[in-house]
Amino acid sequence: IICGIITTSIYSQEINHNHDHHKYELGLANSAVYFAKEKEIAYGLHIHLIRNIEHSKLGFGLAYERIFDEHSHNTIGLVGSYNLFESLHISLAPGVTFEDVEPSKLKFAFHAETVYDFDLGNFHLGPMLEFAFDPEDYHISLGLHIGYGF
Repeated sequence: IICGIITTSIYSQEINHNHDHHKYELGLANSAVYFAKEKEIAYGLHIHLIRNIEHSKLGFGLAYERIFDEHSHNTIGLVGSYNLFESLHISLAPGVTFEDVEPSKLKFAFHAETVYDFDLGNFHLGPMLEFAFDPEDYHISLGLHIGYGF
């Protein structure tokens, strides 16, 4: 499947596409989050706003993640995105994590996310996979990304 996606994407890049890339993307991801050390699964919600650089595969913006577990895990970060292929996106987001019970105790966090999306006009959706690290634990998220380009 991966070989098919890559070869199709490489071939499609050689064909002249006449479509516009949106200046901004507002994205939302719902996911199941697995905490490795605690061996628990929780619900996660991720929101980002990305400004795409004109005539480039790069974008940058802000991201927020909330994990609804006993710790009320929050992460705020800067996000950089790269469109590896037409529908495959990679995002890296360094930031800070804090919990509701101790909002002043900030910890460094790093998130890496990949999304394969399908366009539906100004909207796109598809599966997402995320790996996130902070000094106390790391988690892996699998879910559905929904984005709106404008």
